[in-house]
This record gives sequence, structure tokens and C-alpha cells, in this order.
Amino acid sequence: MKKIKVSICTGTACYVMGASELLLLEEKLPTDLKDKVEIEGVMCLGKCKNASNGKSPFVLVDKELVSDATIETVIEKIYEKLAK
Repeated sequence: MKKIKVSICTGTACYVMGASELLLLEEKLPTDLKDKVEIEGVMCLGKCKNASNGKSPFVLVDKELVSDATIETVIEKIYEKLAK
């Protein structure tokens, strides 16, 4: 099975707004997700430049944008992706 790719924006705005905590996602993943997810920190995604994208921090879960991301909302999106 292909792993779900999680890209966490580490640009200044996202980092200050919570991406620093999101980088701990791998440690906080439920056991059933650990081998199904690939997590990476990426340079600025440029999503905060357009207010219609929502608020930072931003995360891409298999190319789907999660705004105002928290560990909980990212895990929820991963489960959504796995259910498809």
C-alpha cells in the first residue's frame, strides 16, 4: 500500500502559528498509522498569501490542504484518506 504523504509547512508564519508542534506528529501518531504515513517538513508552501486558503499553519495530506492544522485535524484527514 502506498504511504500517505504529509507535508508540514515550516515557513515563518506557519512555524510561529504551530507548525513547530506539528513536526512532532510522527511521535503522536496512533500505532495503526505509523507504517502508513510519510511525514516531511517542507519550506514555505506559499498558502498564507491567499486568505481564501484559511489560516496557518498549513499541511498537505496527499496534496489536500489542511489549514489551521493541529495534530488532531491532520490525523483526522489521514484517516479520511485511508477510508477512500
